Amino acid sequence: MIYFIGAGAGDPDLITLKAYKILKIADVVLYTGSLVPKEVLGHCKKEAIIYDSQNMKYGEIFEFLEKYSDKIVARVHTGDPSIYSTIARQIEFLKQKKIEYKVIAGVSAVFGAGASLGIEYTIPGVSQTLILSRIEGKTPNPESLENILRCKNSSLVFYLSILLLDKLKTKALEMGYKFDTPCWVVEKATWSDEAIYKGTIGDIESKVSHIRGVALILFGDFLHQKQSEESHLYRK
Repeated sequence: MIYFIGAGAGDPDLITLKAYKILKIADVVLYTGSLVPKEVLGHCKKEAIIYDSQNMKYGEIFEFLEKYSDKIVARVHTGDPSIYSTIARQIEFLKQKKIEYKVIAGVSAVFGAGASLGIEYTIPGVSQTLILSRIEGKTPNPESLENILRCKNSSLVFYLSILLLDKLKTKALEMGYKFDTPCWVVEKATWSDEAIYKGTIGDIESKVSHIRGVALILFGDFLHQKQSEESHLYRK
C-alpha cells in the first residue's frame, strides 16, 4: 500500500495523528527533502528505508514506488497532498499498475499562515470566498491573473509566487486596486524560522525582496479583518 501523507505546513507537530500512525509502521518513506521538516522523519521506525525525492524525476519516482509496492510506503508531501503536490501523476501511474494507495490529509500552508497571523479568511460582508492560486511565471496558469483579480470581494492567497510580486502589483494597480490595499507575505509558515511581512500592494515588494524560498502572498481587503455586517449565526 502506498500512503500519500500530508506532512503539514512546516511545524512538525501539525502532522495529523493518522499520518503519524502510518509513519510509525512504514517500511519505506519517500519524502521531499527541501520542504518536509527532518523532525517529521523522527516518527519513522529505525529500520525504515528513507529516501529523498528532491532530485528525482517522475520516472524515478514511479520506479521507486513500484519497486516497494509490496511494502508499506509513506510518500510524504509538504502541506496537504491535494495542493501543488503532483500526486495526480503518481496516482495515475499507480492505477495503471493496479497498486493500492490512500491519501491522508494534511495542514496546508494557507491555514498555517492564517493561524500564525490570527486571521479569518471569510469575513462577513467582506469576503466569503477564498481563492488559492499562483501567479504565472515559468509554470503556466490556465486562469489568468486578471480573472483572479476581478474577484475583488474574495480573499486571495498565492502560492509559489514570491518572485513574481511585481507582476501582481502591476496588474492589480492597472485594474483599479488602491495603492494601500493590504498585501502580506508569510515566509515558511509555521516553521521555527517563520517570518511575517505586512504591507500594501504598493510597498510590500521592497520588504520581501530578499526572499527566495517558500512563502505565501495574501492580498485583499479581508486583511483589514473588519466585518461590514454581523454574522447571521451569532447576532441577536
